[in-house]
Amino acid sequence: MFASNFTVADSHLKHVRGQENLKTFAESKTIGSGKTMTNYFCQTCGTLMYRVGAAFPGVSFLRLGTVDDFSLHETKLRPTVEQFVKDRVSWVQGIDGIKKFDAMGEY
Repeated sequence: MFASNFTVADSHLKHVRGQENLKTFAESKTIGSGKTMTNYFCQTCGTLMYRVGAAFPGVSFLRLGTVDDFSLHETKLRPTVEQFVKDRVSWVQGIDGIKKFDAMGEY
């Protein structure tokens, strides 16, 4: 239903360990741009670690839940944008004080 992601320039993304344990799955049919989005999963536990999109060269989209420094969740990784709000179910409230967009890439 929703995911909390943050964008990182590939020049700032470094695998310290475990990169050899990642498997990929790529999809383009269900992606809004029609371009390929590649998902990187941990082959041990199945966790989606990050995504790389052909429509967004030079950046990766990491899952907030993969960061184990919880102080960052309240500071540097606190959401600043909500996307696809037109599709939000009525019983999920948005985050106060941040920008909201009906679709991706409007801002």
